[in-house]
Amino acid sequence: MKRSVKILWTVLLGLLGFFVLLLLLINFRVIGNMPSMEELENPRAALASGVIAEDGTILGKYYQVDRSSSDYNEISKNVINALIATEDERFYEHSGIDARSTIAIPFYLMVGKKRGSSTITQQLALNLQSDNAGKKRASNPVVRGFQKLQEWLIAIKLERNFTKQEIITLYLNTVAFGDNVYGIENGARTFFSKDAGHLSIEEAATLVGMLKGNTIFNPRRNPAASLLRRNTVIDQMEKNGYITKAEAEAAQSRPIVLRYNKIDHNKGLAPYFREVLRDELKDWCQAHKKADGSEYNLYRDGLKIYTTINPRMQLYAEEAVSKHLMDLQKVFAAQSNIKSGSVWKNWQKYLDRYMKESDRYLDMKEANASDDEIQKAFNTPTKMKVFAWRSPSEQDLNEIDTVMTPMDSIRYMRAILQAGFMAMDPESGEVKAWVGGPDFRYFKNDHVSKTRRQVGSTFKPFLYCFAIMNGMSPNTMLPNEPITIGNWTLTRNSEGSVGGQITMAGALARSLNLVSAYLIKQLGARAFADFAKNKIGFTSDIPPYPSIALGTPEISLYEMLQAYTMFPARGIITKPIYITRIEDRNGNILETFAPVKREVISENEAYTMVKMMEGVVGPGGTGARMRFRYKMEGEIAGKTGTTNDNTDGWFMGYTPQLLAGAWVGCENNFLRFNTTAAGQGANTGLPIWAYFFQKVYADKTLKIDPKAQFSMPPTLNNDIYLNYDSNVKPGAEAEDVGSGSASDYIDVSQYGEEPAPAEKDKKEAEKEKEQKEKDKEKEGQPKATYPPPPPKKDN
Repeated sequence: MKRSVKILWTVLLGLLGFFVLLLLLINFRVIGNMPSMEELENPRAALASGVIAEDGTILGKYYQVDRSSSDYNEISKNVINALIATEDERFYEHSGIDARSTIAIPFYLMVGKKRGSSTITQQLALNLQSDNAGKKRASNPVVRGFQKLQEWLIAIKLERNFTKQEIITLYLNTVAFGDNVYGIENGARTFFSKDAGHLSIEEAATLVGMLKGNTIFNPRRNPAASLLRRNTVIDQMEKNGYITKAEAEAAQSRPIVLRYNKIDHNKGLAPYFREVLRDELKDWCQAHKKADGSEYNLYRDGLKIYTTINPRMQLYAEEAVSKHLMDLQKVFAAQSNIKSGSVWKNWQKYLDRYMKESDRYLDMKEANASDDEIQKAFNTPTKMKVFAWRSPSEQDLNEIDTVMTPMDSIRYMRAILQAGFMAMDPESGEVKAWVGGPDFRYFKNDHVSKTRRQVGSTFKPFLYCFAIMNGMSPNTMLPNEPITIGNWTLTRNSEGSVGGQITMAGALARSLNLVSAYLIKQLGARAFADFAKNKIGFTSDIPPYPSIALGTPEISLYEMLQAYTMFPARGIITKPIYITRIEDRNGNILETFAPVKREVISENEAYTMVKMMEGVVGPGGTGARMRFRYKMEGEIAGKTGTTNDNTDGWFMGYTPQLLAGAWVGCENNFLRFNTTAAGQGANTGLPIWAYFFQKVYADKTLKIDPKAQFSMPPTLNNDIYLNYDSNVKPGAEAEDVGSGSASDYIDVSQYGEEPAPAEKDKKEAEKEKEQKEKDKEKEGQPKATYPPPPPKKDN
């Protein structure tokens, strides 16, 4: 043998030996980062955690990459056929490496052509390396060559340990479909709003076509390129015998019809609820450990969070809030002090603070802009997008392009009315709908559980309940007279009425402050505060001052609804529950959740309060428009609430089957309605409640019966006779001032303009003078005597 031949064989054998040694070193994990078989069998692909509604639909997800997982039988055959026909024609013939395609590569390179040789199994191997070790396809040819060797070894291992069905399923669960969407199930739901098992030939071909380049062939971004690629995939399906020529031609003749629905935290149902839930789930993850001792990761572990949210009720709640706020905003924006910006005259410090918290300010500071340059920029008209209510068909885009100064935009955005609304089953505690504000994209603050505001007269039912527990009855006659408690004096009701007597039922229906003050004096502020804190269980501060009778405590809507459950739930308070169970990615139950209940008052006392609160929405009650304006029928009980200077408007109401509450106001307390007619709870909170229940009653699938009745306790032999009549004029909230429907907002003058300061002072002086004259007339007259409350009866 010639010396040159010997050298050639030596080199070849040496290279072969080196190659085999390299494979062995890689395989036994001496060099490189070869995943173990255990890691391959249990890929740590980051799976999005899903928030699941009551009916099993997805409300939203928490993820770093939006990935889903499916079983083989949950994937359409069209997808599998399209994938094999396009990516790996001999998938069922090879053992992980397609020798024919691999050997052909040099010949294609010699003629200047590129040819891919990676099988589906090899592509899966690369995906698994990426998931398990954070690797991506290398661009350096040397590193890429080393990476290729790892892919071959992993592919062989996969073929030896998995079936072909398992390999193709695992592959389809790891591939990217663009728009940060991973997995065939997510791809199907995102681009076509259907599950992966029901994809048609052309839909499957579109998704598989994206695998060659999920940006270039993205049908949302590049529809023309996507269509050409789709048709190529269909040709391959016909060529490989998966479909007939007629099926191919029919599929290629159809356009790509997208039903794009990318779930994110700013869109979709219940965004405020999902954000509140996210914070709670983060705490849950920190407190719970996996088998290996590590904490659960909300963004990677594919948790399934089953909730009580009813999608239809959630939709109706969001529509109700939007419908009313859109109309109410017109009235608010038309107020002279809001329109001119004069309301900010004494609140410049807030404007300065909001300016310094803005992204524009922080960006300019980072760019070393001077204070003068920043001030100039904030007072220079600029093109921008701001929130603005749109027609119902466009409310997924509640914004407009406009030109205004950044400082004016701050004033404008702060004057957008906010709202909170929640609906729940008072018996089970299950939360059915949660709306934390007008639009999550622009306003992140949740007004259901995160915001505490003065609750006004919605707190009075607890005081009246305390009176019932201490022996009074709905027909106990009470004085509607000026009253002094220590240093606190109340001379008249909110609308100016004073004098006469009224039943306790009538006083609650008309929300008379003088009567509430009388009750707190009789019962004791400290005793009532103790009842509210220790019996009802309010966690908010309830100071033992007489003014709590008028609703001065600051409480969240969520906590108010929890307390209100004791009325329709027959004396039992039920903590709202919105998670039923949490499962891991494999469906193993990690924790279940049950309602927490406790008895607070007797069933008889609860029923008595229900009947009293029905008077609120009856003739003469503060919520009378519930019947005459919104035509609501059936048994409804509730309470309106309006705080000082019309800052906060509330309505808490319930039927035998459903409890709901609404709050309306601005983020800043000094931004408020000028008139009670516009700003009272009956005009701000109540309409949202009414719009919601109108739709709920109309939807028979929800089985909320407008004819349902409150159950009378068996120990009550007779119906409670309630006398709402009296010689007392209706309270301000009971006046018929209209509901604030769209037609009313055309003429804002009906609500009255805010008087000028001098005129305002003059009117206040006249009111005080009239009151003094009335008080003087009463001097020397014998004071009316009122019998003390009868002794408490055993129920």
